[in-house]
Amino acid sequence: MTRRRLTPDEVELWQKVAARTQRLHPEKEVSLVPLPKPKPVKKPVPRTTAPVAKTPETPAAVHPADKAGPNMDHKKFGRMKRGKLVPEGRLDLHGMTLDQAHPALIRFILRAQADGKRLVLVITGKGKETDGSDPVPRHRGVLKRQVPHWLEIPPLAQAILQVTTAHTRHGGAGALYVYLRKNR
Repeated sequence: MTRRRLTPDEVELWQKVAARTQRLHPEKEVSLVPLPKPKPVKKPVPRTTAPVAKTPETPAAVHPADKAGPNMDHKKFGRMKRGKLVPEGRLDLHGMTLDQAHPALIRFILRAQADGKRLVLVITGKGKETDGSDPVPRHRGVLKRQVPHWLEIPPLAQAILQVTTAHTRHGGAGALYVYLRKNR
């Protein structure tokens, strides 16, 4: 969009307004002649092979790994998303507090990787429904929000290749498929 030029009446009006005002910085010289727009400088985008940082899941959002491309074989990823792969282990965190669930998750994931398992299921639950009559809004489903974050930080991050919401046959939105790296 281009800027239009001021009419002579508008220039005259502006000069009257400017004459009545006090300058904030009288030592600086002001020009009424418009300066040309600076041309944008294109900066080269550095190429990196570092992994893209993921953000913790929000209650209404889908897990970031669901939106991003798979870190694993596309064919196997598709079979996993359709619920065709059978998890080799499962951890049910229902009824646990955050203090109980975190060490249990760490033990389970690291043990599964050490045993050579590739696909495990972590059941977080969906959280309780709010009844709407509560005047104070309460966060429900703390494990559902917190577990994906735990899976993205050490000591579990280096053991995990992919995290995805489970198929409905394995728990749907209340569970996560965790595809583990090969143990070396």
